[in-house]
Amino acid sequence: MTSPTAPGLLSAVGLYTLARSGLLAVVAALLMLAGVPVVVALLVALIVALPLSMVLFRGLRSRLDAALAESSRRRSVEREALRSRLRGEDR
Repeated sequence: MTSPTAPGLLSAVGLYTLARSGLLAVVAALLMLAGVPVVVALLVALIVALPLSMVLFRGLRSRLDAALAESSRRRSVEREALRSRLRGEDR
């Protein structure tokens, strides 16, 4: 039986999260260097980083989508195999 979370999925989620967090930090730092208060800079960075990440990290997002689809497909196969065994069918 395979692990519940595939290594490809974990690395894709981790890399995408790291990239999004880094973008948020860069935008907030730039705003703070421009003299914007910290709280306001973080709030504006949250709003600005979302559309920016959609454009800048398109490749990471597609990699994450592929990893999620593969994980979902594998779970479906395992779930169907379990149901088959519970019904007493041999596969």
